[in-house]
Amino acid sequence: MFGRKKNKPAAQDVPEQPRDAPEEKPAPPREPQGPLDVAQLEDRDGYLDLGALLVRPRQGLGVRLEVDERTQRPRAVALDLAGGSVQVQAFAAPRSEGLWDEVRRELVQSLREGNGEPTVEEGPFGLQVLTRFPATASDGTRGFRLARFVGIDGPRWFVRAVFTGTAAVAAESAALEEVVRELVVVRGDRPMPPRELLPLTVPEGSVRAPAPQPEAGPVAPPRRGPEITEIG
Repeated sequence: MFGRKKNKPAAQDVPEQPRDAPEEKPAPPREPQGPLDVAQLEDRDGYLDLGALLVRPRQGLGVRLEVDERTQRPRAVALDLAGGSVQVQAFAAPRSEGLWDEVRRELVQSLREGNGEPTVEEGPFGLQVLTRFPATASDGTRGFRLARFVGIDGPRWFVRAVFTGTAAVAAESAALEEVVRELVVVRGDRPMPPRELLPLTVPEGSVRAPAPQPEAGPVAPPRRGPEITEIG
């Protein structure tokens, strides 16, 4: 004998599901595609040692260390190739989770407040932020300055890369993206709070040089502070 059939709850008794979905979902775990952790490296020979970052040289690649004007310490690596540039910084990150999802949301909010017109889309390294800023070239021409922000979570470290110039357009940045994939991050064992900049070092034989002047045209690259140019 079957039990008594239960009445279904009235439509108004069923809790309504929220309709508004979050603006963006957390980025899925990335496949191993570089940059590498130093633990994955068998031999450092052939790399340019900049402390927290090891760079694999290649034909036509320019490597510069951007120096903080106040502390006179290097705070970023600038890589130039084929008319494009990428600024790279490495930070300490938590052991259990990445930083890019959180940093990306903060970045988008900051760019919106600064009239940067950011958009988030899928890119070669996962979710990336594209933006453009109103700018005036040296000849007075009004236009925009383009930038593409990429974040890469690694084991206890986080790398932020900002592509500018021709590299701000993903279709024209394959060579520089490969340079970023070949980077090696040296996190070290020292306890560091999340988001603290991993220390960079100046190679022997480096030459101090002023920042390059912006190119003429409607799209001007970001301004940079004093730099140390690596030659060799």
